[in-house]
Order: sequence, then C-alpha cells, then structure tokens
Amino acid sequence: MKGNTVYKKTFNRMLDHLAARDSGEPLESELILEDILEASRTTVRKVLRELQARQVIRVLGGRRVALRQPREGDFFPRAETVSTAARVEKAFMEWMLRGDRRAGDYVNGLDLARQFGVSTNAVREYLNRFSRFGLIERRANSGWTFRGFTKDFALELFEVRELFETRSAIAFARQPKGALAWQNLRRIEQEHRHLLLDIANRYHDFSDLDERFHRLVNDASQNRFIFDFYDIISLIFHYHYQWNKGDEQQRNAVAIEEHLDYIGALLSRDPEKVERACKRHLASARQTLLASVGQSSP
Repeated sequence: MKGNTVYKKTFNRMLDHLAARDSGEPLESELILEDILEASRTTVRKVLRELQARQVIRVLGGRRVALRQPREGDFFPRAETVSTAARVEKAFMEWMLRGDRRAGDYVNGLDLARQFGVSTNAVREYLNRFSRFGLIERRANSGWTFRGFTKDFALELFEVRELFETRSAIAFARQPKGALAWQNLRRIEQEHRHLLLDIANRYHDFSDLDERFHRLVNDASQNRFIFDFYDIISLIFHYHYQWNKGDEQQRNAVAIEEHLDYIGALLSRDPEKVERACKRHLASARQTLLASVGQSSP
C-alpha cells in the first residue's frame, strides 16, 4: 500500500511538472526527474511508462516529449496519494479542533480508529509520538489523556520552531530553479491571494492553507527530525488558532499578508530577505500562540 501511495503521489507530481510545458517540449533525463520528483528511478520509470500509455507523453527521436497538457481526469484522487500516517494526522487534528478538547479529556484509541477508518495500530503509533512531548499521557487501559498546553511549553516550542524553520526557509531558497517545490509555492501563493479576496466568507479556510505552506517550507530541509517535529507544530498552532475566535478574521487576513511577503522573499532566492521575512512572520505567530494559550483552560 505504501509503495502504491508513493507511485500515485509521484505520478501527480509529474503531471504538475508537465502542466508548465508546451506540446512537443522534451522532458528532462530520468536522473534529473528523480531529483525533481524526489522519487527512485524505479518509480520514475513506472510513471513515465504510464504517461506514455495514457498518451500524455511520447518518445520522439529517442527522447520523451510532452504530447498534451494534463487533464483533471489524469490525476489520482488526493485521498489515494496520502499515506495512512498522514490521514491519521489530519483526522486527529480535525477531531481536536471540532471537539474543543481540554486538558484532562480522555482519548479512546479504539473509537478514533473507527472514526478515522484506520487500524488501531496506526492510531497508537501516532499518539505514542505525542506522548514523548508530554501532550498526551498513556493510561493503563490502552487509552490516553490529553494534558493540554502551557505558556512555558509554548515558549520552548517556539524557540525550536524558529531555529528549524529559518534553516528550512534558507534551504528552500537554495533549491534549483527546476525543483517541483517552486511550482507548489506558486500554487500556494495564488491560493493565498484568492482567499484574501474572499476573507470575510472564507477566513476559516486559512488553517489548512497555513499548515500546507509551512510544511512545504520545512520539507526543504530534508531533515527527518524536522519532519517529525512539525507534526507537533501543526497540532499545537492550529489547535490554538481555532481556540482564539475573537479576532480570527482580522488575524488570518494579517497572516495571509505576512505569508505573501514571506513567499515573495522565497521567490527572490535572497537568503537575507528570506531570513528577515521568516523571522518577522514567526514573531507575529508567536504572539498569536501566546495570546491563545492565555485564553485556554489550565
């Protein structure tokens, strides 16, 4: 299942890559595509064979060339490109946000597995990761207790976040021009602009966009410890963004503007601009987090 998910995700990435090409334009070599798609040669070759079978590309004069623009029906559904771990993470965050969970709440792993449509082992593995940070405490009866967040915890967390994300942002700016991440960044930039135009009606949509933007930046680090740490970041920040409802629309509009400045700095590929924009946005996010922690129950 994991290999199938990787293949489908790589296939969709390749379609995104082809979307920026004209008909008849030659493709990069398999070696270069491995770097662009962040996939093994075996997976890349399997993707190329399928694209040729679907007549999206063809071999001409010994080289693969784009035959037509990808269509919506060419893409695999997003649900089929997401790993079980990622599905559990997203489902758990939504469960936390919609339920307004408080310190001391009981977390039943079996019930969550049923709600999420995954195995109890998948839920257990996910919750065990959070127990290391003291957010969730394991109970003797195979359940967990949600322990909540404190101001001290938030300050410690933010110190690490700034170190990790600043490093990741600079790594992002140093990626080659042909890297798929630049296309993803442009797409997210447009999503920010569209959301800002309809912020009065869609300000609740910012949480998901915020998570995807920062994850894209942090993925550039190619550091497994940063990847693991960002799961904690996602849970805490988006939990508290939702908790503090008082000025949510205005706060999200400001954050979108900060994101656009941040994205502009990344696109400039200037390390100094990137670092300034990153730290400026994180300083604002830090104040938001601290304010929301102050409103949450002890």
